[in-house]
Amino acid sequence: MDWIGSAKMDPCPTLITPLTLGNVFCKYPDDTYLVIPASNVDSRTREIENIRSWSCANNLNLNLIKSSEIVDSMRRRQIQLPSLLEGIPRVCSLNILRITINSHFSVSEHVSCVIGKCAQTIQSLRILRSHGLCNDALHLVCRSTVIGKLLYAVNAWWGFTSAADRQRMEAIVKQGVRSGLC
Repeated sequence: MDWIGSAKMDPCPTLITPLTLGNVFCKYPDDTYLVIPASNVDSRTREIENIRSWSCANNLNLNLIKSSEIVDSMRRRQIQLPSLLEGIPRVCSLNILRITINSHFSVSEHVSCVIGKCAQTIQSLRILRSHGLCNDALHLVCRSTVIGKLLYAVNAWWGFTSAADRQRMEAIVKQGVRSGLC
């Protein structure tokens, strides 16, 4: 069981490091993720306090309303979940850099959302074609929108897709090809 939390903070002026060996910070311009393995689950409260004190010392604000906790529940056997952290909700899915990952480390929800947006875009492109937009422009827009949405950060999440997810993504590309847009 691993724990991944999202703490929303302003950009980091100084370095913050985890207190417990094995815990890892993943830092981005306006997001920080703390990954805690099951063996260190008891360090969660200390790590949150470390983030809170670091934020205060650096004149930053830890926004607990935008923070959340997700617990990996991939195990087949029933496990005892750790207690809830005060002020931090436990969620079933987490949006990490616009990629939605659930507690089973599946990206099916993300794939469904992307496919829905791509289907809407394909429909819009069909309408643009009926209004006289040339094929070269349609191909360019399709490649930059539909294909761009499907491939956004694909290296990070492709390994978490199921065969059904991959077939659905392939089907939306085939739909674009049949429509003469790709």
